[in-house]
Parts: sequence; C-alpha cells; structure tokens
Amino acid sequence: MTVVPYKDKDSSKREQIAEMFDNVSPKYDFLNHLLSAGIDIYWRKRAIKLLKKENPQTILDIATGTGDFAIEALALKPKKIVGIDISEGMLSVGREKIKKLGMENVIDLRTGDSANLPLESNSFDAVIASFGVRNFENLLHGLTDMCRVMKPGGTCVILEFSKPKTFPFKQLYNFYFRYILPIVGRMVSKDSAAYTYLPESVQAFPDGNDFLKIYEQAGFKNTKCIPLTFGICSIYIGKK
Repeated sequence: MTVVPYKDKDSSKREQIAEMFDNVSPKYDFLNHLLSAGIDIYWRKRAIKLLKKENPQTILDIATGTGDFAIEALALKPKKIVGIDISEGMLSVGREKIKKLGMENVIDLRTGDSANLPLESNSFDAVIASFGVRNFENLLHGLTDMCRVMKPGGTCVILEFSKPKTFPFKQLYNFYFRYILPIVGRMVSKDSAAYTYLPESVQAFPDGNDFLKIYEQAGFKNTKCIPLTFGICSIYIGKK
C-alpha cells in the first residue's frame, strides 16, 4: 500500500508530496534541526565526506528541498551542483540560502520530478540524495533514473531514515517518532499531515539489505549500507 500524506485526497503521491513540502517549506529547516536535535547536520557531513576521495566535479542532488545537502557538497569543491525538486516552495527557500552564500554560480536549483529527471544520461560524476528517495512514487524507477544520469564509474550516495533494531533504543525511537514528533511538527508547521506521514513513510520504507536489493536492481554495483546513530539513519553507497 502506498503511503501518502493526505489520505482524504485522490491526488497522486507525487502531487501530495509537492503540496506537503510547499506547505511546510517556511519551517522545514527549523523543524529538521529541532526534531533531530541537530544530528541531521552531522549525518549530511558524514555522507559528503564519503565522496571526498572521488573528487566529483559535477554533482546532482536529488529531491534537494531547501538545498542543505547541495550546500554541504560545496566542501568537495565541485565545479557545478544541480539540485532537483518538485516543490517550488522548498526551492525558493533554498535559493535564498544559496544567494546569501554567494554560490549561485555553483549551485543551480531546478524544479523537476526526481523520478523522471529532465537530464542527459551519463552527465554527473556523483548523484546524492538526503531524505528524498523515501518519497518516490516508484522507488525502483526513481533509482534507475538516478543511475542513468550518472557517469560510468560515478558514485551515488543516499542518506535516508531507517529503523533501529536494538533494545531499548528501538522502543524509545518508535515512541518519539510516533507520538512526540507528529505533535511538535504539527504545532510548528501548521500542517496536520506532514509529520504524521514522516513516521508512516519510514515504517513502510525498505531499509538496510532490502534497500540494497532494489539499489542493485536499479543498476548500481558495489553497494554498501552504513547505519548511523543506532540505525536511525543509513547511508547507501552505489557505483555505476
């Protein structure tokens, strides 16, 4: 069963995700850092460091949102970073952040469907995504398109929520994710569905080895999963 934010609407998952992120975009960054106690910043830094030895000059950031992962990728000193997202509200916030940094010549944020990329095949040294592939309407299709636009020999790094397995962290995490996070998210964002959708989508997402199987189906090889912070989050690496 497909998990969607607005269960009373007949629109597609893609349309609902775009609407949800448009709704929460003004408070998205604040809530990200608040609800994760700032750990999301460390996760992004850790993921980007894995690309350092690759020295990618062209990077594609899938489901870029407000551009946090693209901005973190500046540490790699690439010539060009392209960020794609379906939410114009999120991109508007991201463009303001990039403008303040004076990095408009390096980071280009574009409106587009991350699962049907309006980009040429074999055109990026690296493809990255943080907390976005979980929202794909069709995960295999989206990952396959990510593989398509990456150059042979390129590296894909995906950061995504996963489910802790060990006691008692699993139980504490589930309580926080199901009961505390939705209340705080609703109060701050004013969107009653967005932060209920978050834990539901994480529960439904195939993490760990289950994700690696789909990753490989999509055309990636030498795949690897690196769990972070007791398994709350995982980094998935794949080569083309």
